[in-house]
Amino acid sequence: MQAEFVRGDVDGEGDVRVLRPLRLSEGATGKGVGRGLHVGVAIDVETTGLDAETGKVIELALRRFRYDADGVITDIDVAFEWREDPCERLDPAITALTGLTDADLAGCAIDEVKATKLLRSASFVVAHNSAFDRRWVEKRLPGAAGLNWCCSMRQIDWRARRFDGRVLGYLLLQYGFYHAGHRASADVDALIQMLRHEDVAGRTALSEMIETGSKPTWIVRAIGAHFDLKDQLRARGYRWDASAGRKVWWREVADDQLAAEGSWLAANVYALDAQPQKICPEIIRVTPRTRFL
Repeated sequence: MQAEFVRGDVDGEGDVRVLRPLRLSEGATGKGVGRGLHVGVAIDVETTGLDAETGKVIELALRRFRYDADGVITDIDVAFEWREDPCERLDPAITALTGLTDADLAGCAIDEVKATKLLRSASFVVAHNSAFDRRWVEKRLPGAAGLNWCCSMRQIDWRARRFDGRVLGYLLLQYGFYHAGHRASADVDALIQMLRHEDVAGRTALSEMIETGSKPTWIVRAIGAHFDLKDQLRARGYRWDASAGRKVWWREVADDQLAAEGSWLAANVYALDAQPQKICPEIIRVTPRTRFL
C-alpha cells in the first residue's frame, strides 16, 4: 500500500497524509503461495565511521525471510541484533546519528558463529547500500565471505515505482510508514517492507531486485585517465574509488553496454590527445558473489 491521503482540515490544509508505525510481525505474511521455498536475509550495520579498513562494526542486525517463485515474501523470521564494543570512544557524531553511546556498547560482542550461520543459510544477502555494508560484514565475519549479495538501493528502479529518491527512510515514508532510522534493526525491517512493494502490474520490488541482481555485469575502471577528464567521466556515470590501492574512476555496465562503453573510452579517454597514462581500461566480470566489493 502507498501512503494514505484523507480529506480533512489541519491548519487550513485540505489533504492529510496518514503515516503508520512500521511493525513487522514474525511468521506468515498472508501473501504469496504457501510457505516460500526460497530464503533471503536482510542485513544492516552501524559502524564507528565510513572507512571499513580502519573502522569497526558497533551494531549488526539481520532478519531472514521466505519468498515464493513470484518474489512475494510469505514468511518473516525472528529478528537478530547484536552490539559490539569497539574498545574505543565513539565519535560524538556517531552517537548523534545512531543514538548509541559508549555505555550501550560496553562489554558487548557479536555472536560470530550464529550470525555467520544465519547468513550462510540464505540464497542471498541484501542491504540497502551493499557497497557499504558488504565490506564491513566480510571484515567482521570472514566466514560469511563470498556469498551472493543484492542491493535494494541500486537494483530496484524506485523512480519507475513512483518513488522520489532512494534513501531508505524517505522511501518508507512515501510508502506510508515511519520507523526509528539509523538503528540497524529498524533499517532491516524497513528494507524488508520495501521489498514487499508491488508496482502497478503487481510485481514486487524483491522480484525486480532478484532479476536484476542475477545478471552478470562488468566493472570498467578507467585506469590511467587524465585528471582533466574527471568531469567527462562523472557525466558518463563514473564514480571515484578512493580506496587504498585503487584511486580510479569506475562504473558498472551490463553485458549489452560493454562494447559501447569500450568505444566511448577509446575515443575520449585513451585517444592520444587525451594524454592517457595507460593504454586501455581494466574490465572485470561481476557476479552476485563478487559484486559490491
